Amino acid sequence: MRHEYRPPQRRSRLTRRGRLALFLGTLLALGAAVLIPMLRGGDVPETPRRLLIPEGWRAQQVYAAVDRELKLPPGSTKAAVATAGLALPAEAKGNPEGYLFPATYPVTSQSTPATLLTHMVRTANEKLATRAVADGGKAHGMTPYQTATLASIIEAEAEGRVDMGKVARVVHNRLAKSMPLQMDSTINYALNRSTVDTKLSDTRIDSPFNSYERQGLPPTPIDSPGLAAMAAAVAPTPGDWLFFVTVKPGDTRFSATYEEHKKHVAEFNRIRAGAGPRTGQAGPTGK
Repeated sequence: MRHEYRPPQRRSRLTRRGRLALFLGTLLALGAAVLIPMLRGGDVPETPRRLLIPEGWRAQQVYAAVDRELKLPPGSTKAAVATAGLALPAEAKGNPEGYLFPATYPVTSQSTPATLLTHMVRTANEKLATRAVADGGKAHGMTPYQTATLASIIEAEAEGRVDMGKVARVVHNRLAKSMPLQMDSTINYALNRSTVDTKLSDTRIDSPFNSYERQGLPPTPIDSPGLAAMAAAVAPTPGDWLFFVTVKPGDTRFSATYEEHKKHVAEFNRIRAGAGPRTGQAGPTGK
């Protein structure tokens, strides 16, 4: 058998520089594979939760809601008020009641009681500074704080937005005549409750919020009024009403005379006696 001579085949070898380049390329490829997922994960924005503050809530209710949302011990948000640096008017004397504007606020892992309260107060100031509210308040000789106070009463007393303008007119008419407002909502605020069962003894309590015995607006707002209540406060419906009573849901009666009002209150009492408690709401002197 004949054997052909075949020259030995050379294996291709990488130079030292080539081996180094291949090694570095492998490392870079592996690093990129790890780095890209990390970058993608870090770029995903946090989806905020939502905190709803309804119209008519008192400051204590807002504090409790923030504590729950942020999973903080009860009282944490209330304690934060003193150091939050809230942009409140001097009349408020550091009390944010009436300035924790009802709205839906975003909550993230970075949220604190101070940031949320600041957002609420800033929103209230913005709403009170809108041209319609600010100019309307000036036309009635009211400061923004007085507007918020009056609006808080409207928010508490009116059964719905449809009646806010008329309730506002009752308040304005009573103030113009130097009559006590005689609003059950201010008594409820003083007693830290919410009810239509105001007794005669309740109207004699010693409190600056007793609008049965003291004339003028209460010293502070009594809840967080919304924009509709603010608008009604500065642009009340024209009328000569001095009294009102919600005889039944959806049926609020406004009266210019006490005699007419007494008839409506009598109907309110008859309906309430037959239907049980919490049917309707009495307005000024609605006892």
